[in-house]
Amino acid sequence: MDLIYFILAAYGLTQIIIYGTIFNTLRPSKEWLKGTGKLFHCPMCMGFWSGVFLLGINKYTELFSFELNLANALILGSISSGTTYVLCMTFGDEGIKHEHKHLDR
Repeated sequence: MDLIYFILAAYGLTQIIIYGTIFNTLRPSKEWLKGTGKLFHCPMCMGFWSGVFLLGINKYTELFSFELNLANALILGSISSGTTYVLCMTFGDEGIKHEHKHLDR
């Protein structure tokens, strides 16, 4: 259950940082610092760092408890990145995203 709470928290945090209008004035442009600003517009990139951040603060919550070490940072960051990306590509403001692409020959 800890992992599910962790994934949902990482997804929520990433959604707020990337898409939340409250951060519009704080979120840098994609061109900021030679392209480093793209991090704040990419759910996969920000998902990784959200996971690492949540691992860093996990001793202050009762939702999940993971040992703080480099291996867990890489693993949980990767889990957070992958699941956040999948959830962002699956769900949108109008519900489940559905695209139908035609292959013109």
